[in-house]
This record gives sequence, C-alpha cells and structure tokens, in this order.
Amino acid sequence: MDLRALVRKIPDYPSPGDTYYDLTTLLADGPGFHAVIELLAARYAARGIRKFACMEWRGFVIGAALAYRLNAGFVPIRKLGKLPGDTISGEHEFGHTSEPIEMSLNVIAPGEEVVLIDDMLATGAVSEAAAKLINDVGGKVAECCFIHELATLEGRVRLEKRGLSVFTLWSD
Repeated sequence: MDLRALVRKIPDYPSPGDTYYDLTTLLADGPGFHAVIELLAARYAARGIRKFACMEWRGFVIGAALAYRLNAGFVPIRKLGKLPGDTISGEHEFGHTSEPIEMSLNVIAPGEEVVLIDDMLATGAVSEAAAKLINDVGGKVAECCFIHELATLEGRVRLEKRGLSVFTLWSD
C-alpha cells in the first residue's frame, strides 16, 4: 500500500509557495491508518518499548493507537495549561517567539525508555522541547518517531545534534 498517496497536499498553505502535507487524509483511511500502526508496532514491539509520549494533536492519534496495540502507556504532551495536576513545562521556539508545552509528572519512571511520537518532523523544535521534558523527569528518549519528514527544514539534523535517534516512515 502506498501510504504517501493517502496524504493530501495543499499548495500555498500556510503561506504562498509552501505545500502543506495533510496527514488527516491518511488517518481517515482505515486500511492506511491500520498499516501505519502495524508498521510502527512491528518496530517497537521487538524493542520492548512500554511507553509512548506524544504531541498534540495528530501525535495523540498515532501514539494512542500504537500504545493500545502494544499494551503500552501513553503520555500526552500538550500546550501549557491543558493538563490537570502537577506538570513539568518547557518552551520551544515558534518563529520569532516561543511557546510553552507541558507533561504530567510521575508518568515516566526514572530510566524508563520512551518513544516520542508525532505525525510530522519539520524544524524539530517541539520534539526537542518534549525530549527535554522526558529527560528532566529521568526518562530516556529511545527514539523520536514521525510518519512524514520535511527534510528541507532540517529537523532531523537538529534532533540528531542533541543525540536523539530519529525514525520516519518517509521523507520529502
């Protein structure tokens, strides 16, 4: 199955000359969504991964389905103020400004291996900040996993410079 063919390309969005890759069309296709989860499950079952940390919103969809499939835990990472209880927060750069994200405390054990999941790897700024949160609570980021990578934005380079392993199903 050609999963890339299930991704809708929207020209001139969000700015003229840009192309937006809309993975919601892949998620809306039952066999395509199932194939993505099975590909990732095969990768992480063999490694014994028991926890998946995911960024909102499409990361939640992929990560929750994968965690369920592998009988593993799911850890949401959200914008600041969206999680109840005690949290840890950090910031990532967003253009010329920064945006805070947060994760609940006491959901990742010290030394626990965690796979960080999102749908798209662009600049890597959000993933870098999320990995720092995981490290700050004593967890270990086993890998950063994405469905699609926009290679020209060099997110992989940014994450690998931080010592993070990166896996994507495909790259453009």
